[in-house]
Order: sequence, then structure tokens, then C-alpha cells
Amino acid sequence: MTGRIQEALTRAVRRILRPLVRILLRNGVAFGDFAEQVRRVYVEIAMAEFQVPGRKPSVSRTATITGLTRKEVSRQLEILEASEEPGLEPQNRAAQVVAGWVRDADFQDGRGEPRPLSMEDMGGGFPALVKRYSGDMTARAVLDELQRVGAVDRLDDGRVVLLSRSYVPTRDDAAKIDILGSDVSLLMDTIHHNLDHADRQARYQRKVLYDNLPAEYVERFREEAARRCQSLLEELDHELAANDRDMNPTVHGAGRYQAGVGIFYFEDDLDEQ
Repeated sequence: MTGRIQEALTRAVRRILRPLVRILLRNGVAFGDFAEQVRRVYVEIAMAEFQVPGRKPSVSRTATITGLTRKEVSRQLEILEASEEPGLEPQNRAAQVVAGWVRDADFQDGRGEPRPLSMEDMGGGFPALVKRYSGDMTARAVLDELQRVGAVDRLDDGRVVLLSRSYVPTRDDAAKIDILGSDVSLLMDTIHHNLDHADRQARYQRKVLYDNLPAEYVERFREEAARRCQSLLEELDHELAANDRDMNPTVHGAGRYQAGVGIFYFEDDLDEQ
């Protein structure tokens, strides 16, 4: 590794760690707990992706390239083999139900808006929506999750009404912390891919940034950006759903890929810094 790349990586790691450490400290995660997870991921990636081709993954090889002792590598491997990382399935299923409610004409009113749904109507109510878009999760489980994050409410007549056109967990909710892991890792995977690929093989990764904006304009831009980004995401969601075999069983083709687009807004008060 050249000196320039080493320096650039050091700067990048520090910038990545600042917001992450801020979140960890706010939620009571001490350095020792964080360091333990770093050791575990080093071992996990080294064993899976950095072994000698054609040879069985070894503790010695992993210890050499990670800088950990053989004893520590073995300890981490035992923990990895015994643990099963929980997935994002409940959150993903709830998000799919909201997306289906927004785009599926069977659950819309005459104006094309999501209509209130009955909990008793198995053919066209909330249970039917859940069955179509969440697989084997029960209507009650999905309703509880959507109520918990404030995405739906119950009317006086018992019908369920959609309050938000997207699934957004509440502040500091465990589901929002899960999104930290999923969304940041997807962005970093794209950056990793683009480090090794150029031109047409690179994945789309852009941002627009200005650093001398008045506070009055930033407030207007924040609202406008949210509106336009939401519109674009709903359009892309509609296209992806039409080609996803879980959502559209008539779609055929080889392989199984995950693909999508993430958009996020950022803002800093440079005077405070």
C-alpha cells in the first residue's frame, strides 16, 4: 500500500468513525464492546474473502493478515459459529406492506390514494394486503409494528388508515439502528465496487453540495428535496416491484439479485463548527 493511499484511508476511517462513535456513545456502547465487534468482523471477512485460492481457510493465514493472535482468531471463530445474526425481516416485511398499500390499485380509493382498510375483510382489507406483500406474517403482527412506528392508526370504526407513505422507525428505535447497519453497508459496498471498477462498470454514486447557503434557504431546500426525492423513490419502487419475483410471480429470469437506490439528505451548520 502506498503512502498516499494509507493517508487517504486513515482520513476516510476517521470521518466514517466520527458519526458512528457519536451514536455508540449516545447509546452507551463502550470502546471495549466496539473493539470486540471489530475483531470479529476482521476474522469473518478474512476467513471468507482473503484466503489462498484453492486452499482451505486457516487460522494461521487469518492471524497473519489481521494481526490478531491465533488464539484470538480461534475464539472469534467459535463465537461466529455459535451465533446467528438476526435479520431485518420484520422491518422489511412491514415496509413492503406500506409500499404495496401506496401503489396497489386494489387497496386505493377512487383518487388513487391508499384507502382505510378493514381488519375483518379477508378479501380486500388489511389482512389481504398483508398476505399479498408480507408472506407468512400475520395481519396483527404487521399492524402492531406499523402502529408502533406511527405509520398507521385505527379509526373509530376499526378500519386501519395509513399515516405515512413510507416505513420510518421512531427516533433511536432498534429498527432505526438496524437501518444504520443496512444502509451504510450498502453505500460502502458501492464505494468498494467503484474502487475496483471504472467507466460503465461503476455503480452510480453522486452528490450535490454547496457550503455557503443562508439558513432561510436551507429550510426551504430541505422540504423541497424531501418532496422530490420521495417522488423519485416511489417511481423507482413501482418499477422494481414490477420485476421482483416475490411481488410479481410471472417474472422469469436467471439468478437472484438485490438492487435499489438510496437517497439521503445532509446538512451542517458550519458556523457552529
